[in-house]
Amino acid sequence: MSRSTSTPATPSTPGPVRLGARARTAQRPTVDPVVSGGFWYDRRRTIARVSIPQGPGLLESAGNLHDLRLAAGAADGPFRGDYPFMDSDVYKWLEAASWQLAQAPDGERDAAAEASLAEHVEKIIALVADAQQSDGYLNSWFQSGRGKGPYVDLRWGHELYCAGHLIQAAVARHRATGDDSLLRVARRFADHIDATFGTPDSGKPVDGIDGHPEVETALVELYRETGERRYLDLAGYFVDRFGHGRLGGEAYCQDRVPLRRADNVEGHAVRQLYLLAAAADLAAETGDDELGSAAARLWHAMVATKTYLTGGVGAHHDEEDFGDPYEMPNERAYCETCAAIASIQFSWRMALLTGQARYGDLIERTLFNGFLAGMSLDGERWLYVNPLQVRDGHTDTGGDQSTRRTRWFRCACCPPNVMRLLASLEHYVSASDGSGLHLHQYLSGRYRGETGRGLPIVVSVNTDYPWQGRITVTVQESPDVPWTLSLRVPQWCRDYTLSVDGVPARTPDEVDAQDGWLRVERVWTAGDTLVLELDLPVRLVEADPRVDAVRGCVAIERGPLVYCVEQVDHPGGGLDDVVLDTSRPLSAKDRPDLLGGVVTVLGAGYRRRPVPSGWWPYQDRADAADGDPASAVGRGEPVELTAVPYYAWANREDGGMRVWLPTD
Repeated sequence: MSRSTSTPATPSTPGPVRLGARARTAQRPTVDPVVSGGFWYDRRRTIARVSIPQGPGLLESAGNLHDLRLAAGAADGPFRGDYPFMDSDVYKWLEAASWQLAQAPDGERDAAAEASLAEHVEKIIALVADAQQSDGYLNSWFQSGRGKGPYVDLRWGHELYCAGHLIQAAVARHRATGDDSLLRVARRFADHIDATFGTPDSGKPVDGIDGHPEVETALVELYRETGERRYLDLAGYFVDRFGHGRLGGEAYCQDRVPLRRADNVEGHAVRQLYLLAAAADLAAETGDDELGSAAARLWHAMVATKTYLTGGVGAHHDEEDFGDPYEMPNERAYCETCAAIASIQFSWRMALLTGQARYGDLIERTLFNGFLAGMSLDGERWLYVNPLQVRDGHTDTGGDQSTRRTRWFRCACCPPNVMRLLASLEHYVSASDGSGLHLHQYLSGRYRGETGRGLPIVVSVNTDYPWQGRITVTVQESPDVPWTLSLRVPQWCRDYTLSVDGVPARTPDEVDAQDGWLRVERVWTAGDTLVLELDLPVRLVEADPRVDAVRGCVAIERGPLVYCVEQVDHPGGGLDDVVLDTSRPLSAKDRPDLLGGVVTVLGAGYRRRPVPSGWWPYQDRADAADGDPASAVGRGEPVELTAVPYYAWANREDGGMRVWLPTD
């Protein structure tokens, strides 16, 4: 059993991304952020009190911990689980628990629960250390006799993928607590990988890449944590070996075209986005402009042609694939929860690299919609896939791709991934540059920054966002020199007001639409208050007409939230025939009693009369045009529509759901 050694945690705790001292980025993430209230505080409290504490029991029942005991020689019996990446769920949970244990006291913490969590973490770290081979290799699937042996099947083996999640968990543990026990395990595995993989002229035995990118961005973070340049170089080697046929030249695993030459994202969505996150990391640390430009080009192509309204990505159930440009079906949308998380991680790295607000816009949209829908309101059930429609009479066959929330999955990659993102969410909110502090997202809390000369800045944020548009920023600490407070104006926002100490400061015309940042520069004093009021009207949005699946439809939005209608709110009929009457006004209604407290949107519509046909559901267009619309497919019974935030769907009764509503 490995003994842990502890060093005092650094006074300033960084998050999942800590840029190197020589990183060439427009912004740097701030340290020691604290989320103290509001919407995301409540969601994080749920994972802290419910989801994360349940992790060890679920990992035990699913066999993950048993498999590590097999590898450690501490258990008998067969390997439990169907996949060679069972270990990765353990590592993601360890990362989530580590970030959770690093949270600042807030008066609501349960000391006994935290002690229990810390004990579970230490026991599992000890188990992981015991399972590691003397040469540093670690993967319970292959160590238990499954498969053909280490690195023989790189396309499906997921050995480096698991190593990546181990490294990220170890870095989180070290940053959060100063404890290096897991970091030493991760470094031994990374050293083993470094001694094994390289170009043909390196003298190393394997020239290859993992079928599932993940180790690349983790190796960059290990370089940042340790200062060992060889980890950064190894990450660069892996990224540049994709697209050269090492895995058969398949788009599925990003091996068809080298990333530097690619024009659009393709293949497995999570794999592509983890690879792009690594590209952004490498561009930041090495100044590789070609790699940074490729990442920006592919991000833009993804957003413009392959991203759902919710921020979700992945059009195909088959191979969990992006699909073609503008191919975005509703009821067959895959939109894996892990893909939403990968999108957020990639966008955050691009936001730091470039300083552009558009990346924060996508993070916000994805967080509130495509990501958060993957977790139930009670924190106990999950969605692997996130469709935008469930049809009347849908037959759900269960399994991981069910449209019904599930306690755990056979392939349980998503739940611990949600936990680790939410447990570290405060680190995706603010950043500094040479001019001052940038607020990328609006979460009540305290955020620190610094001026170009390293002078400290501290502000507090108070908001009821996304239900209300008022964001109040109060300066708590400021140097006696001018600095700039920059606030992102969301892409969806058309009107806002801004005041400083009660005096109107700016108008929308003064914000560069291509920039997206509202900047206020002055000599700030402790106690100064800035109030940004974002207008939150109910909006109807349309898709690009090339998105065939939703042509002739609209969706409802309010602020950063996408809305949907559910069968449970519309008794007396299904949703497939519902049409929204866009001539009637929409209204917002506060419902503190519903779904944990939401703002609903009310509207008017009707159910189409079915076509009076026999056994064949199609008719000649000329016959339809000659008929009486009122007696054919015209308006039937009126329906009062109630739309709820998409993130909250599937938390009541099973039934139909839809985001996009026909208008005729």
